[in-house]
Amino acid sequence: MRCSTVEQWLSFVSDHSASPMANSKPKPGSEPKSHSRNVLELLAGLNPSIPPIPPVLSLAITTISDSQTLVFIGTVSGDVISLSLNPNTGLSFHLRLNIIGKPVSSILVVSHIGKLIVLSDGFIYLLDLNSLEPVRKLSLLKNVNVVSKRFLSRNYSINPISNGVKGKEDGCFFAVAMGKKLMLVELVLSGSPVILKEAQGDFTDGIMCISWVDDSVIVGTRSGYYLYSYASGLSGVIFSLPDSSVPPRMKFLAKECKVMLMVDNVGVIVDSEGQPVGGSLVFGEASETMGEIGAYIVVVRNGKLELYHKKSGNCGQQVSFPGEVGSPFVVADEEDGRGKLVVVAAGSKIMCYRKVPCEEQIKDLLRKKNFREAISLVEELQNEGEMTREMLSFVHAQVGFLLLFDLHFEEAVDHFLLSEIMEPSELFPFITRDPNRWSLLVPRNRYWGLHPPPSLLEKVVDDGLTGIQRAIFLKKAGVETAVDDKFLLNPPSRAGLLESAIKNMTRFLEASRHKDLTPSVREGVDTLLMYLYRALNRVDDMERLASSENSCIVEELESLLSESGHLRTLAFLYASKGMSSKSLSIWRVLARNYSSSYLKDSHGANHLQDTTKDNSFDQQTAVAKASRILEASSDQELVLQHLGWIADINQVLAVQVLISEKRTDPLSPDEVIAAIDPRKVEILLRYLQWLIEDQDCDDTRFHTTYALLLSKSALDANEKEHAIPNSEGVNQKEMSTSDRGNNSIFDTHVRERLHIFLQSSDLYDPDEVLDLIEGSELWLEKAILYRKLGQETLVLQILALKLEDCEAAEQYCAEIGRPDAYMQLLEMYLEPINGKEPMFKAAVRLLHNHGEMLDPLQVLERLSPDMPLQLASETILRMLRARLHHHRQGQIVHSLSRALDIDASLARFEERSRHVLINDDSVCDSCHARLGTKLFAMYPDDTIVCYKCFRRQGESTSVSGRDFKKDMLYKPGWLVTR
Repeated sequence: MRCSTVEQWLSFVSDHSASPMANSKPKPGSEPKSHSRNVLELLAGLNPSIPPIPPVLSLAITTISDSQTLVFIGTVSGDVISLSLNPNTGLSFHLRLNIIGKPVSSILVVSHIGKLIVLSDGFIYLLDLNSLEPVRKLSLLKNVNVVSKRFLSRNYSINPISNGVKGKEDGCFFAVAMGKKLMLVELVLSGSPVILKEAQGDFTDGIMCISWVDDSVIVGTRSGYYLYSYASGLSGVIFSLPDSSVPPRMKFLAKECKVMLMVDNVGVIVDSEGQPVGGSLVFGEASETMGEIGAYIVVVRNGKLELYHKKSGNCGQQVSFPGEVGSPFVVADEEDGRGKLVVVAAGSKIMCYRKVPCEEQIKDLLRKKNFREAISLVEELQNEGEMTREMLSFVHAQVGFLLLFDLHFEEAVDHFLLSEIMEPSELFPFITRDPNRWSLLVPRNRYWGLHPPPSLLEKVVDDGLTGIQRAIFLKKAGVETAVDDKFLLNPPSRAGLLESAIKNMTRFLEASRHKDLTPSVREGVDTLLMYLYRALNRVDDMERLASSENSCIVEELESLLSESGHLRTLAFLYASKGMSSKSLSIWRVLARNYSSSYLKDSHGANHLQDTTKDNSFDQQTAVAKASRILEASSDQELVLQHLGWIADINQVLAVQVLISEKRTDPLSPDEVIAAIDPRKVEILLRYLQWLIEDQDCDDTRFHTTYALLLSKSALDANEKEHAIPNSEGVNQKEMSTSDRGNNSIFDTHVRERLHIFLQSSDLYDPDEVLDLIEGSELWLEKAILYRKLGQETLVLQILALKLEDCEAAEQYCAEIGRPDAYMQLLEMYLEPINGKEPMFKAAVRLLHNHGEMLDPLQVLERLSPDMPLQLASETILRMLRARLHHHRQGQIVHSLSRALDIDASLARFEERSRHVLINDDSVCDSCHARLGTKLFAMYPDDTIVCYKCFRRQGESTSVSGRDFKKDMLYKPGWLVTR
């Protein structure tokens, strides 16, 4: 984009810049924002032994090597003086040459060909860089008022289509202005100039400054700035200058290979295409001369050197220059982009300044407590590639330590967390005394010595408070100190500072746990984190750390946690380290303490009611934690040792410990059964149930024991059920509990479980169980046991007469499957024992459902004369009819079976009676050999094979692959038609 006026240009810069620099033309004399930073320092001045030098008009500087730097001076008397720079002795005389006695207005260093280009009295002279001789005048160029050598950017490449100029390794190129004319010149190897092109442009006001970058030449005239392209030969205006502005000035910025164009006290940085880069730089006043050093622009005005940052526009430093009054200032810098040296001259006074090393700048800011500015400087240097990311992390850590000793613990830890090289072990000396097991892990001498050596947080706080008290006293005396004003106005308390320090140390260690640490450092982090949690009494965090995967050192913590009463945390810690026995011992003690404390603290009814829930909850928690450990333990002795007290508190968890699937090695059933308290019948029942049903145990001892225990429990439950209706004042809750068999482990009634087990298992001893329940009212259980023993009559008597369960009795007869069982059941219904009345309805039901299984004559013989005829007549009639129907059905089936047998015999006879005609052309259907007089065989599907193929095929499989044993062949007969 090209703008016609400077106001439009500045407006364009404002719209396209994200920089915080000024974006409009300020009023002259306005001061920019200043930051105190020592970026520039005096390196050397003129050696007193040098003879007096005439007033300086031009300067140039070049670094030959790390140990040799030359400064070239052009004076008003026509002298070209070469000075050698030595930091110890200053600027010493090297060479001196007078050309024609006319002022030397410009000196250019062309180091790659070892030459100096000197402009004096409108002519250009070529001098040797090291000897200043011989002097060669370029007579082809006359009336030259401005000269500029060509600069190439790093990413410059020659475009063959645009006919760009060759690179600098192929020769020396420079641009000269002769009034209104602009010429581009190449200096060949012979030292003769060759005019490459005479630029055509609107330079009627006369050219006052030039910069040649890549293939573009930026020209400054009284009316404005122009851009001339060597490749295209075209020129255009960048922007015009107002009539009231000072003469145009420009400064080539070697580091970025860009050009700064001045409009009064505003500098605009453009690239080689004339496009703005960033925002505008605003100086206090129109500068007399400018230089570049690193990321700063050096401006000289009113006897002061001012450094302005290129990106932020802030004035970073002001340096007074003791120059001669009234003499113009001249500034020269390294045009190779190193940005380390700058030379300033005023009259005969010459000073050489160097850029303060980055580390020294940072140290200086840290000493002044300008922490935020120090971090900004490091980030800025990192963005510019002058400082590594590791250095940024180093400074963050250094700032963190300084803030820590200034008692700003939260900000200190924030910086520690931003540092990628900060080791957690560096904070260990602040938490625990030296020497300790981690003393050798603490890095030594890693920082700049700006803060005291590490010490315990208590000492850091005490020393800081002492410093605050001293600062308050000095402030009253009018002496300024570096202590924070917030602390001076409102001095903090020791307890508050210690709490803040511990909380923030905790925050850092918590974040460090997620880093990749060595095992020893990780042990220190977790152990000391537990120390800090205890100091803050953060019990939940202590228990969470101890119960999770951690690297805590038990030896360092067990006495501490035990003495402070944090037994739960210690139990968790033991468990996480595999010390199950110690952990279980603590949980056992805690469970008993909860119970005893409940008893001791109960002084009244209300208090008793309040504490019951809390202590019960704590006790249950202890049992739950202990059972979780035992569930995964394969140590049988340990499990059985702690089973008792767990069962006393929670039988469900005790059972879970015994039947856990988490352990690798199962427990011995005999040992477990022997260890279970006989009074804990429910636990033993549940364990035996698990052995039999889940583990498929086939040991008859366990089956019999389980059956006997179930039977005894059923007897007890049955007695309670009969006792409850006769008792008074029993609430509904107790009755419902009794209905379930008074067992909190099982959800089903004990008799229901007994029924299921007696029916499903065949491995228990029914005689032993019968002996136990013989005199009880458990009739159904007895029926199941008699059935196991094969006592059919007793089973039918119990089902039919005791339980009066006709359906069950009939089903049992069906299982027996014999007609005599039904007849026996009928006799029981008609002639019951023990003086019971005949059960005519049950007998009629039996005749109705299973009459076909009974002999009518025997039924009539068994019927009692007292049985009402109307009850049995219809049933007997239907039974007789069914009997006759059954007989006739049998005759039909017999006849059909005989007919099928006759049909099969006939078909077989016909098949064997078939004749086959074989002639000379008959072949085997398998091998296709002629049969002739050979033996052959024929299959039911009429295929013929020779005897050899018949032996190979077999008699059941034909050549077609049909297997007659699996896929039978049916042929029509007089009865079978398919």
